[in-house]
Amino acid sequence: MTTNGGFQPVFCTIVPPHVLDRLSQADDPLVHGPARRTLRRDAYERTQRRLTTVVGAPAVATLADAEPGKPRRTVYDAGHGTDLPGEKARGEGEEPGQDATVNRAYAGLGATFDLFLKEFGRDSIDGSGLPLDATVHYDRDYNNAFWNGEQMVFGDGDGEIFLDFTIAVDVIGHELAHGVTQYTANLDYFGQSGALNESVSDVFGALIKQYTLGQTAEEADWLIGAGLLAPRVTGTALRSMKEPGTAYDDDVLGKDPQPATMDDYVRTGRDNGGVHINSGIPNHAFYLAATTLGGHAWERAGQIWYDVLTGGELDQNAQFTDFATLTVKAARARYGEGAELVAVTKAWERVGVRTL
Repeated sequence: MTTNGGFQPVFCTIVPPHVLDRLSQADDPLVHGPARRTLRRDAYERTQRRLTTVVGAPAVATLADAEPGKPRRTVYDAGHGTDLPGEKARGEGEEPGQDATVNRAYAGLGATFDLFLKEFGRDSIDGSGLPLDATVHYDRDYNNAFWNGEQMVFGDGDGEIFLDFTIAVDVIGHELAHGVTQYTANLDYFGQSGALNESVSDVFGALIKQYTLGQTAEEADWLIGAGLLAPRVTGTALRSMKEPGTAYDDDVLGKDPQPATMDDYVRTGRDNGGVHINSGIPNHAFYLAATTLGGHAWERAGQIWYDVLTGGELDQNAQFTDFATLTVKAARARYGEGAELVAVTKAWERVGVRTL
């Protein structure tokens, strides 16, 4: 199931707890009400995931006649409840219906499947054709989207701070990429290894968006979650890989806390040791490497990151230096002593992460 230490699915959300904590303290009940409900729901789902890790996840149903290299998507509708997966809304190969949220989820699952298969030769997130399931319209005013170790779940947002979480295809890709990590390096979700777990998902989420839009590294905005923030919010996205710390600066939401380099590394006990905050550092390293190389970011920089994630040498508790060192090794192994090696090495130097 994994290359390191066994199967340990984690509960991963796109909106960090520190953002919801901030919103939960707002004076406006239209803001703090949904934030508090989302925090309570996330806490429940996180506990359920821990229990599943202890007792074992249920076996995933497979189809005997499933064709390798073809997606098997099912989108469910929770009807604003919390029972998963909900009622089936659209299955693989079925025509689009009237619900735009269902259709966006279906398309996002397909875009993620396509990138991993066509560019990296990976058949679904586990490499063996795992069915891709997603539930939409989860809970009421739910301000998050998550991967729970088995499927994707999307809230509709509260309309005050966040909009429908299927709007941003990189959010769909980000959460499914947690599944790829789960089935490969299985990075611990704490401290620097947790920040790497988050960063890898941001990297592949960004690549899926760029792949879908046919963008080069230079054309891309390098924003994670662009389009999710409601009009009242002063900001452009949840995170910026190009300029960590600049995605939003809002009276209610607060200021984007992500650092771009190790000079501003945040030491905190919150958010599993700052996994959503310090991920800005490896995010920025990838952005620097990809834009230095130019062209389509998935072709060289993305391939190097994928080689490290799936190569079997990345420890579950890897630190930034460990990951950086392996990217240099992977660049040399795949491309020799050329521009790729130089770009990756200098990218890590610029964010202050040593390579051994």
